[in-house]
Amino acid sequence: MSSLDTRDVARDSLFLFAELTLEGQPDAVRVKVRNLSAGGMMADARGLEMSRGDRVSVELRAVGSVKGSVAWVQGARIGIAFDCTIDPKEVRGPTAADAAPRRYARSVTSAPLYSSGHPVRSI
Repeated sequence: MSSLDTRDVARDSLFLFAELTLEGQPDAVRVKVRNLSAGGMMADARGLEMSRGDRVSVELRAVGSVKGSVAWVQGARIGIAFDCTIDPKEVRGPTAADAAPRRYARSVTSAPLYSSGHPVRSI
């Protein structure tokens, strides 16, 4: 897609972290994902020297590793065009840790009891 074609693509504005690896580099760098669509993302990549066309791999939660290329660079922000489409809803959805029951949840109990042990009846 050209840069003009992608401006009409639905995006999710969000704030989450991803691990970005520049092709040929051994270490991943944590970046802030500012918005995400099925075909790409914008990230805050402060401290990274990147150029248009650089090949990257981005580790997105609940999706895994996604390969792509740098589409644009403006200061500390970069645009990445993915090689394949993803479902952005999966990335921002709950993780397994989020699905765990909350510690403050109360267990289901029977009807309240009088001090004598007999149930309270509602009328």
